[in-house]
Amino acid sequence: MFTAVANRNLKEHNANFGSSIAENIDFLTAENQFVDLLNLDNLDQQVNQSPQRVESLEAAIAAALSLAYGDPAQPGDDTAHRFLQRILYRINRLNLFWYDSLNHYKNERSFYLQWLRDRIESVWQTWELKQLDIEQLQQQPVQQTLRAWYETDLDPEITDNKRFLRDELDREGYRRLLAIASLDGLVEASRMSRILGGASNEVQATLIRVLLEEYGNGRLARKHSTFFAKMMADMHLNTQAEGYFDLAPWQLLASINHNFLLTECKRYFLRYNGGLTYFEIAGPSIYTDYLIAAQRLNLSEDSSGYWALHIKEDERHGLWMLEDVALPLAEQYPDQAWELLLGYAQEKLIGDRAGNAIIQQIRQATEPLPAIVSPSLPEATTR
Repeated sequence: MFTAVANRNLKEHNANFGSSIAENIDFLTAENQFVDLLNLDNLDQQVNQSPQRVESLEAAIAAALSLAYGDPAQPGDDTAHRFLQRILYRINRLNLFWYDSLNHYKNERSFYLQWLRDRIESVWQTWELKQLDIEQLQQQPVQQTLRAWYETDLDPEITDNKRFLRDELDREGYRRLLAIASLDGLVEASRMSRILGGASNEVQATLIRVLLEEYGNGRLARKHSTFFAKMMADMHLNTQAEGYFDLAPWQLLASINHNFLLTECKRYFLRYNGGLTYFEIAGPSIYTDYLIAAQRLNLSEDSSGYWALHIKEDERHGLWMLEDVALPLAEQYPDQAWELLLGYAQEKLIGDRAGNAIIQQIRQATEPLPAIVSPSLPEATTR
């Protein structure tokens, strides 16, 4: 499903960023082998009949798990992280429909793919949880803490990253920012749809209301991803979903994969909603940085309209998530309410890590992204 260009870009990335630890492990070949597996007919049957065909892939995954997550106190090898998160993403994306060939979904319920996903997730998530003080979170008064965090994250302090975005980001850096963020921005809120089914109540109704606004109340021209695509088109970027997959640092892929995990496992319902609460609260501050950068660069409204829209809507969504979702859930599940705090803290930690990686990539970029004439897009309107 991904092109030869993707393979070439990944090879260049590994050459530039791979550590000496992973020099003898060919993660590119292993990922290409995995892509070939996805396209097999009767994947499970073929693996069962010829287990030797996946031995090198499984060896690469085992090595990468050790390199990335062997020591929770260390950041781990970047190349190993990237390989694992790309494998996870390729599996997780099968939970969404991409309006492409139906043949691409023939292995979506493969037991072997589930086994690979669980093998990676179990080690990765153990590592992620050890980045936080779980015991301390369990001792916090949940509702009081959520309200305090809301006040802090609604108007955070100006960091070095914020100053860079507001004062230093140039036009090419802005284009690269859009390209990287498009992996999520062009399919915005898709994963959220996975947690909306079930019994009807006020929490469910609020979540559906948030999703409907993200989806423009069913009107493509008002859907938030349409505004994102218009920004990209105005900056001569590829507006195809996943068009810049190879630019995504592993930290961003980890953020996306973490959300896939939480939305696919209903046991993590509180964690997911805690994370979504942070995401909606923090959004206006982040989008303000991007809007200030666009205005400083004298970019058109089409090149920045998504940020302006989100600043207004997410201020409302953040309050909804706190008052009508997180706090009611804390009352309904008092013994597990601390998981809301865990989800909130994880979303902040993982999101900050992704943001740092994106800015680092922008700073280190030496070549501009190719200019692309995008096809015509639906008329976006705020009416």
